[in-house]
Amino acid sequence: MDMSAPPSQAWVVRYGVTRLLGEFVIRGPHIPVSRGTQVIVRSDRGTEWGEVLCAASVSTREWLGIDKETGRILRLPTLDDERHKDRVAQLEVEEFNSCKQLIGEMSLQMQLVDTEHVFGGERIVFYYVSEQRIDFRELVKVLAKRHQSRIEMRQIGIRDEARLLADYGDCGKPVCCNTHLKEMPPVSMKMAKLQKATLDPSKISGRCGRLKCCLRYEYDTYEEHRKELPPIGATVVTKLGQGRVVAQELLAKKLMVAYEGQRTVLTDQKEIITVVGKKGLPAAVEREIEEEEAEEFMPSESSRPPRQQRPPRNPSENRNQPDR
Repeated sequence: MDMSAPPSQAWVVRYGVTRLLGEFVIRGPHIPVSRGTQVIVRSDRGTEWGEVLCAASVSTREWLGIDKETGRILRLPTLDDERHKDRVAQLEVEEFNSCKQLIGEMSLQMQLVDTEHVFGGERIVFYYVSEQRIDFRELVKVLAKRHQSRIEMRQIGIRDEARLLADYGDCGKPVCCNTHLKEMPPVSMKMAKLQKATLDPSKISGRCGRLKCCLRYEYDTYEEHRKELPPIGATVVTKLGQGRVVAQELLAKKLMVAYEGQRTVLTDQKEIITVVGKKGLPAAVEREIEEEEAEEFMPSESSRPPRQQRPPRNPSENRNQPDR
């Protein structure tokens, strides 16, 4: 991928209900923008309302995984744009209710999650969840005729559903998937075990019912420290004598070593003179860990929170507020 430098007047802009990111350029007269500036942009979906995050650079292109600009910045919002934005929010509520009614009338096995009316009116995107493939061709025809716009039906997963509807997590801050996360990588039970987090699904599951994304934030550090320390079961020699590693304190880089006479001492990594043997874990335990690495943990249905309902949208709500 060619990561050539972007134009000098290129900015990373967040736009859309799913908080898409792209590089937008300013062509023609200079437009004064900086971080947090609200702008009207042209993307491949049409005219959209966005928020400037930062100036574009080679590193931002690499992080976004693009080699050219996404679109261009048209102008700063006017009073007419502000009024139109409120009108679009009202239209989204009407379109959501209309589509939900049609789904019920057609007995389609799908649940509508949210509606996005592109600011310029070029298209209307309906987000839904379903456990099976849905033939919604007739639904699209009726919606296109009723709203006189291009209709796009987009199936999403439970993580994306939380990204659209969730507000705050157990930590008291806005959920990560709806603020700074560009993508949501898989999280496994091994990550929770390595960090000695509680294994109660109701406490380590997020608003989507899956394991919390934040369990992955420090996992690489824990894994790096784990590889530096002798494994559990290894025989080590310290100034206190020869003992066997029974536990690891990864962040502190210390070991719990059991010596003869049933003494267990917390030992710093620097105090280890040599590692006599690396017996490691029993084969059955190693197989269990390998299975957990290959399979993402799925809490039972009873441990998942009830499915969220789309809240009524306040027309004056600013959906592109800066992250806290």
